[in-house]
Amino acid sequence: MSQESVILRFDQVKFHYDEIKPILDGVSFSVRKNSKITIMGPNGAGKSTIFKLITGEIQPVEGRVLISDNATIAIAKQIMADENKELTVREYFATAFTEKKHNLDKLITDVLDVVNYHIPLEKQIKDTSGGQQARLLLAHALIQQPDILLLDEPTNNLDDDGIGHLTTFLIMYEKTVVVISHDTYFLNSFTDGVLHLNEYTKKINQYQGNYLDVLENINAQIEREERKNAQLQKNIQDRKDKINFFSNKGGKMRKLAAKMREEVAEDEENMVDVMQEDKTITRFTIPAQTYKEEILSMNHVSVLKNHEVVEKEVNIHLRRGNRLFIKGPNGIGKSTLLKKIAEEQTDGITIGAGVKVAYYKQDFSGLDFNQTAFHSLRDIMDVPDDEVIYRTAARFLLSSKILQNKVGALSEGQKGLLVYARFVLQEPGLLILDEPTNHINFRHIPVIAEAINVYEGALILVSHVPEFVEQITIQDELDLGKI
Repeated sequence: MSQESVILRFDQVKFHYDEIKPILDGVSFSVRKNSKITIMGPNGAGKSTIFKLITGEIQPVEGRVLISDNATIAIAKQIMADENKELTVREYFATAFTEKKHNLDKLITDVLDVVNYHIPLEKQIKDTSGGQQARLLLAHALIQQPDILLLDEPTNNLDDDGIGHLTTFLIMYEKTVVVISHDTYFLNSFTDGVLHLNEYTKKINQYQGNYLDVLENINAQIEREERKNAQLQKNIQDRKDKINFFSNKGGKMRKLAAKMREEVAEDEENMVDVMQEDKTITRFTIPAQTYKEEILSMNHVSVLKNHEVVEKEVNIHLRRGNRLFIKGPNGIGKSTLLKKIAEEQTDGITIGAGVKVAYYKQDFSGLDFNQTAFHSLRDIMDVPDDEVIYRTAARFLLSSKILQNKVGALSEGQKGLLVYARFVLQEPGLLILDEPTNHINFRHIPVIAEAINVYEGALILVSHVPEFVEQITIQDELDLGKI
């Protein structure tokens, strides 16, 4: 790869927040101009840390991050910052520029067309849905027309239409794109290379090709390394058995044993560190609260059409074992409705007395970010039991060390797994899930889908991931776009 074609390079980069636990250990890779690259790795391995190193938000402990001269960088983050939610749409986009833009409104309108979103520029960010905020985050990065576009889980909260527009844009985008995402089919549609972050070695392996091809290559590499080691191990054991036999003999036999020891040492040196697949969470179940009466009734809902709130009559009744799937385009009011249900904010919704409600919120705002992960789990239990907490957390790859961190310090993926661990300990009667695959490693999703499908309480689900929804038996649907 010629140096002229490289726009981004990591040179033996080391980084840690805690010296005892390195995140990157001598990472080196190069990214060509105009390439489309995805960063692959498990939750909490350091993918977002790489983005922070690229943007200069943090600096390497050792090594260098080299950016081509005058290359501009913009990032679309996973979640809208709280300080931006008070801004109007116009004010928010103004923050993308260091100088005042006299044609700002036109620039905003043009970039919102790219993400297929139209909104009054005077509207406050806090009055938009999670899906709408995802489009605004993306548009905020795009309006800068950066040489290096960083996208952190860009399909979270986007409906199929939004993902389609984003995919088309990225295919046509003539500059460099680096993406963190767990959406396999989205990635496979436009990427031409993968940076695989190995959580065991803390290094990156670089691959060329589309996403699914790279996954096959990684699995094939693991199989080759395992076969090689198995053969070497067999040879080593055979020789050791012979060494033990010959060592008890005299003369030439002892010399032969000494020679064989050298061969064993050579074979042991030739053993390779097998690349390990990302860990997957252990199969789990969410115990359901025993509740014999009606869990929820809902007789009207509010939807947003043409930026106006419209009241619609419905007739929803949920008992134990009932599942309701709520769908509709971004911005129609799905997340708002789920919040109202969880908090019983309207007269049209009634939750049975004593029903325990568990709620997966898109932005994890239901978690106390200043609390440790351990206490987040402990506080959800009726009868706290530390042993049960540690055992449950381990099923979700949350080690005792991770549990000592504040929730706000966890990666977005780890926060998601923490929420599922809370569900297990809470034993809810009503489970409300708003985009429950957001931020979750794709390897975990089938396990989560299975747990939700066998959950015996009442369930309300919103998801824009059809492959996930298909794995869950649904009895009723409420399409907010058609009522």
